[in-house]
Amino acid sequence: MGAELSPGTSVAGVFLSDSRPNALQEASAVLQGAAFAAAPVAVVEVTGPGAVQCMQGLVTNDLETGGNTSFQYGALLTTKGMIVCDMWIARNDASLTLYPDLLGKEALLSVLECSLPPRFATITDRSEKRAVLRLVGRNATEVATRTGFTLPSEGNADAKTTQTTARPNSIAPFSLQIDCADGDVDVAVSSLSTAGATAASPDVLELARILGGWPRLGAEIDDKTLPQEVRYDELRGVSYTKGCYLGQETVARLHHRGHTNKRVLGLKLDTMPDTADPVVKRGDRTVGRLTSAAWFGPEHGHLGLGMIRSEVDLGVTVSAGGVSAETVTLPFELGK
Repeated sequence: MGAELSPGTSVAGVFLSDSRPNALQEASAVLQGAAFAAAPVAVVEVTGPGAVQCMQGLVTNDLETGGNTSFQYGALLTTKGMIVCDMWIARNDASLTLYPDLLGKEALLSVLECSLPPRFATITDRSEKRAVLRLVGRNATEVATRTGFTLPSEGNADAKTTQTTARPNSIAPFSLQIDCADGDVDVAVSSLSTAGATAASPDVLELARILGGWPRLGAEIDDKTLPQEVRYDELRGVSYTKGCYLGQETVARLHHRGHTNKRVLGLKLDTMPDTADPVVKRGDRTVGRLTSAAWFGPEHGHLGLGMIRSEVDLGVTVSAGGVSAETVTLPFELGK
């Protein structure tokens, strides 16, 4: 079974310059405070007596040992081990809620409709009736405790009748997710604002993602990307101990006996790169592609992510989008 990105999916990357509206305010919120925004994700429920078992055979993360209220990051792969789409998955006993990037929703649904037997697992797209807010920033965890929501422990979700509050693991690019019915958005927004978080555009989520070195579909992830190329080991997005799943053979072979030819690295850029030509070069040789870049204020300047050949070391100077850049490890360490 093969799968590709949804028709029309852009692989042009994510580039946020210092000239966009509220650039400084949003950078400051991520680095020094807390902000929230609507996440551009779909909401897909998988229910039925075999929902967990069936999805266990499709995704990279371990849904069964994660527990009945787990909230985990993982991906759906092709048979050749390429990423179809990444997603967060909230478990509520025998039911699952998937949160894939909107760019990957149609490809995800296509695979699920072909793979899940209806008598064991039913797929319901709730995207049009749900809103998903995510809280980011250095002080996000502290702010979350003041919201009045019942907060689950890290890596777990608390599902109520009309709202699911989820806390990812400590390395995730956001600290809290609220999935609620459209009619309850104002209440959630009010709770977050009263607790001290700033309402922002979805760009603020991209800032937090880039800072944490997390991949995104249409930027670091395209239809030829392997999980290990985009830090899935470090992001706890893949299990090497669970049973078989779609694409596992390639993933396991790389883990035990091989290596990838490219990997995502951090880039400290001298200035905003030319996004029309996001080539990464070492001398005269092309060694990769700049996939995301954003301005993090006058102190830290422009930071980016790039898919770069594995032989390029950390701490070397390259050209990315026509500007000088240094390769660095992820996540970015900017100090307190």
